[in-house]
Amino acid sequence: MTLQDSTASSPSASLASAIVNVLQQHRGGTLSAPEIAHAIAADDQWHTLLTPIRRTAVELALAGRLVIYRKGKPVDPTDFRGVYRLGLPRQD
Repeated sequence: MTLQDSTASSPSASLASAIVNVLQQHRGGTLSAPEIAHAIAADDQWHTLLTPIRRTAVELALAGRLVIYRKGKPVDPTDFRGVYRLGLPRQD
């Protein structure tokens, strides 16, 4: 699936939908931003999505649609630095 395949109404909504789709297809676990970018962008364009993915991930985490992890633990979406991974909320 590419970002262009998404039919959401805005670029941010389109990216959010693409991120959630990639995580759903991954079926559990977490993915890094580069892994998600590779899954939704053309081979030579993935790096341009890293900052937009981070911004969109924060929005999705605040809405409860995904979880941001650092060192294997959930973090505050408004206050994290460095390497992070994304995952869907657990249904425990």
